Amino acid sequence: MHHGPLIAILVAGLGLAFVFGALAQKFRFPPLVGYLLAGVAVGPFTPGFVADQGLANQLAEIGVILLMFGVGLHFSLKDLLSVKAVAVPGAIVQIGVATLLGLGLGLLLGWTWVAGVVFGLALSVASTVVLLRALQERRLVQTEKGKIAVGWLIVEDLAMVLALVLIPAVADALNGARPGAPSPLAAQFDLGLWGVLGLTLAKVIAFVAFMLIVGRRVIPWCLHWVAHTGSRELFRLAVLAVALGVAFLAASLFGVSFALGAFFAGMILSESPLSQRAAEESLPLRDAFAVLFFVSVGMLFDPGILLRAPGPLLATLAIILIGKSVAAWLIVRAFGRSNAVALTISASLAQIGEFSFILAGLGVSLAILPEQGRDLILAGAILSILLNPVLFAIVEKISTEAQPAKPKQSAAIPAPTPEPERDIVPTSLSAHMIVVGYGRVGSLLGAGLLAHGEKLLVIEDQSDAIEAARRDGAEIIVGNAADPEVLSAAGVARAKRLFVAIPQSFEAGQVCEQARRDNPTLPIVARAHSDAEVEHLTKCGATLTIMGEAEIARAMLALCARPDSTPTEPPPSAEAA
Repeated sequence: MHHGPLIAILVAGLGLAFVFGALAQKFRFPPLVGYLLAGVAVGPFTPGFVADQGLANQLAEIGVILLMFGVGLHFSLKDLLSVKAVAVPGAIVQIGVATLLGLGLGLLLGWTWVAGVVFGLALSVASTVVLLRALQERRLVQTEKGKIAVGWLIVEDLAMVLALVLIPAVADALNGARPGAPSPLAAQFDLGLWGVLGLTLAKVIAFVAFMLIVGRRVIPWCLHWVAHTGSRELFRLAVLAVALGVAFLAASLFGVSFALGAFFAGMILSESPLSQRAAEESLPLRDAFAVLFFVSVGMLFDPGILLRAPGPLLATLAIILIGKSVAAWLIVRAFGRSNAVALTISASLAQIGEFSFILAGLGVSLAILPEQGRDLILAGAILSILLNPVLFAIVEKISTEAQPAKPKQSAAIPAPTPEPERDIVPTSLSAHMIVVGYGRVGSLLGAGLLAHGEKLLVIEDQSDAIEAARRDGAEIIVGNAADPEVLSAAGVARAKRLFVAIPQSFEAGQVCEQARRDNPTLPIVARAHSDAEVEHLTKCGATLTIMGEAEIARAMLALCARPDSTPTEPPPSAEAA
């Protein structure tokens, strides 16, 4: 049997993405850069194997749907409202400034005003992946500057979702129906530009109302029903069916974009208690298709733009790195925030990514953005992502040098507690219990330890679990326990015992290895789901590894040994397992 183009593009795309992504990671660049370069390698503008562009675009469409579904799942209105005074007006003004700069460059290059606006919008929005990765690496997510940057990003994402809805309407009003597509209703009745925009907004409102009235009830109910079947496979399938199905429904019945449909599906699901599990179950497929999306974007990039149009490329890069950054710095300073906060937010936003690629592809497909604009956007994205770590290094150096000497404090006047510069504040505890992961197992374990009067420190990076641990009275370190800096801050060298309660055996093994190096005599208790995981964690340094299924069996056998006992509820050991 001969292989087809679909298998070829999957093998070439994922294989080269892994190779280039690993190289990018080795040189401390975001893997996203490697994925884009993998697309360039299999694209039509470089020699050698050329993947099927049509199939790549279809796979990329699925990638867009799953990316937007993930954005919706992690949409946090609470995070946005906590910094709304700065993030909302700041993001809107910064988008406006970048769009005007992009429009100006587009007009200088002889493009239409619509092309300039699309180009400017694509340059105005930062990459979610790159921004969050940069903040997480520097332990800034839970600080004031990190919360403002994330809130700012949420506003940008919402603005781009609206743009994805309105741009096709504007294109239809200006150019008419696309070849092979049915004539839009607005064109049939000659509604004009404002009529088209009004009709499009009416469709969006109808879709939003449908999702809030019907989807808000049906989607969580369906997932809860599937969850109660106990089938992980069915639950994973249900999550993907919701993401793809709602996106298709939005496009077919309401005429809005796949992206908007997927975003709302994720946002509705984010209100469910099952949202965390839905995010975890859909993550592998989301990651795979996101990689294929970036590969397909790289296939569209013509490296020749670096030689053909160096001037426009430098101007594009200047808008991304200087125009956006200066605007963000001025806005944040105008709201009374410190220079360090303003500089961090400026560096965070000085790059472009996923939404920029989506907007560029949409603009070219609708014939309102020239291909040169798409090439400039792609080149600007790759270069800005490469330069973003350099900007952060410069910002950190400026912030460090600008810190004033601490004045002597009068004994009568207590010094105010400063905002921490990093998420990680080392604990002062000793002879304490450390619990890694505060999910179903970790929270039961933590409650029991606190009930016995133990000093408890929890390492967690999920907001819901962090809040639960905080309510229970535990001290918290926010971060990934496999990070040596996190374990060191948790005082593992002084700890009484370490409990690794996370279900991911690979990450748990890293935690055990790191903890064993830091404290060779520390008792480490880990959880596992199979004999192979028990063997792996034991080799990594776990003193005792408990397999949940084995403990459940022991609890059942213990009940069988007491035939006169008829418990009305499961023993605590079985429930915890």
